[in-house]
Amino acid sequence: MRDTGTTSPGAQARPRSPFNRIKVFVLCHSLLQLSQLLVSGYMKSSISTIERRYGLSSKKSGLLASFNEVGNTVLIVFVSFFGSRVHRPRYIGGGALLACLASLLIASPHFLNDVYSYTDHIHAPGENSSGLCQAAGPLAISSSNQMCQSQANSSHSMVYPMLLLGQLLLGIGAVPIQPFGISYIDDFASKKNSPLYLAILLAVTSIGPAFGFVTGSFMLRFYVDFDKLSEDQIELTPKDLRWVGAWWLGFLVASCLLFITALPYLFFPREMEKEDSGDAEPEPEKHEQNPQQEQSLLQFLKSFPRTALRTLKSPVYLLVVLAQVNLAALLSGLATFMAKFIERQFSQTAPFSSMMIGGVGIPLAVLGTVLGGVVMRRLSLSVVGASRLCLTVITLCMFSALPLLFLGCSTQKVAGIFPSSTSPQSCSSDCQCPSAAFDPVCGSDGVEFRSPCHAGCLSVEIDGSTKVRNYTGCRCIGGSGYALSGTCGSGCSHLLLPFVVLLGITSLIVAVSQTPSFMIILRTVRAEDKSFAVGVQYMLFRVLAFMPGPVIYGSVIDTTCILWGNKCGKQTSCHYYDLDLFRQRFLGLQVVFVCGALLCFLLIVITVHRKAKCEKAQSGTTKGYEMVGEKESNDVVPPKEKDPA
Repeated sequence: MRDTGTTSPGAQARPRSPFNRIKVFVLCHSLLQLSQLLVSGYMKSSISTIERRYGLSSKKSGLLASFNEVGNTVLIVFVSFFGSRVHRPRYIGGGALLACLASLLIASPHFLNDVYSYTDHIHAPGENSSGLCQAAGPLAISSSNQMCQSQANSSHSMVYPMLLLGQLLLGIGAVPIQPFGISYIDDFASKKNSPLYLAILLAVTSIGPAFGFVTGSFMLRFYVDFDKLSEDQIELTPKDLRWVGAWWLGFLVASCLLFITALPYLFFPREMEKEDSGDAEPEPEKHEQNPQQEQSLLQFLKSFPRTALRTLKSPVYLLVVLAQVNLAALLSGLATFMAKFIERQFSQTAPFSSMMIGGVGIPLAVLGTVLGGVVMRRLSLSVVGASRLCLTVITLCMFSALPLLFLGCSTQKVAGIFPSSTSPQSCSSDCQCPSAAFDPVCGSDGVEFRSPCHAGCLSVEIDGSTKVRNYTGCRCIGGSGYALSGTCGSGCSHLLLPFVVLLGITSLIVAVSQTPSFMIILRTVRAEDKSFAVGVQYMLFRVLAFMPGPVIYGSVIDTTCILWGNKCGKQTSCHYYDLDLFRQRFLGLQVVFVCGALLCFLLIVITVHRKAKCEKAQSGTTKGYEMVGEKESNDVVPPKEKDPA
């Protein structure tokens, strides 16, 4: 046997390890990104359920949904400084483990709090129940006071801070995952395979949130306390407005996935052998050192404002970023609250609404992104052509988004609530109905009441499994005087299909602009500022869109509430919305953001046309903004930088 130990022992030993292969890293990183983005999508699919469980307003739930961007925004700048100075796989694994702990923290309020209690809980005949029309006795008042005292002494008040902290840590954990992963692959993958690997990661990035919504659709079918109660004790159904699904279960699953996918990163080397391209001539290894990497942290921070100012002085870059900020704000708000909108507007369950977003909206948006890239490649569009494409796409988006404003119905008739009534109902005035009562019933005359007590119902019929069948002897209901448990619904379920179709088309159309607008940025900034420009772009996304977007949408939704919940003297989540106002303001805000993007792209078209004419007049060529082809576009220098004269 030939002795090879004296030649290059490291070269003989390292290839034997699967963790010294870039393909294994790509596989592990794809699974990790899928798990990390699944948490983000799952949070948005569960936000209305968390809102109902802990009595949050839509503004608070919007802040919760966007809070993971806070830690991410603060720390993302430092990622561009550290680059390859650190052991990137270990930082990625550490970030994934932190995200794992954050996911556990988000799920922990379920285990630290008592069983979910809802008003007007009907037990069996003969028991004193405040859900029916009857005089208030000392027992009912004492019971109510005991329940409020129990909740005041519990950890219920700490739920919202814990959820915010979990979201903050989740954002911090996600900081190193994508930037370090992409740079690691680019350093050690062959030039031939690198685009394929990056395309795989981008595809996973796109479908990750969709998996989160689909997971939410599955988990929310289970009752929130199915682990604490027997099946016979669960009396609500998913169609009940008080139903709360097992929102916490998905975070436990995601936490396990994050832990499993984080472990391989402990074994990847800081640097691995560059992948063999398979060509006849070996690829030269990249050992070039980025000058920015040799800067100290203080020098980097000092140069940051100057570089940022130079980048932001480009009018085309600034307009593209503003257009994308409008679209990103639109996307963040819709992703957070569209499931809730479908649930309320079309009287659908939370699991079904999440499935519509994860199974229709997001996949079509991914298809639109791919389609935009295909169009750019096939037509070899210049900067002018790409700007025209974006303008055309957003104009079409406007035409597909406007009809959504008219697909819906008014709020169902709710006695004493909608249409607004100033005079109390005399038929139930002597029933002493609790102010917090919320157990919707649908009368035989088609009018909805917020509880059997408000309908003046005197008795209840219960089947053999102690489930409520209907209420009888209801003095406020004409005719036979009975009511069925549950809401009457908005009567708009027949409009759900055309709404989802139009929503899917709008998602596809608006996503087509993503690749062309991204290429406009790469083709119009200085070569040495490209990486920095992309980093600033994503930072502005977070500061101007992803953080305020859900809060703005949530605040707008809160203005359409016509009946707030009340428990122990404190306002909880909204019980009833004015559906006309909900639809007009929620989707109207979408139209406002589309108009903002449309205006920006119109200005971009005008600006690049002028610059192209200026180039042609000065040099007799149009090798800047009018050029086509990928190779040329990498060397674009705006005419102002080329020729100061």
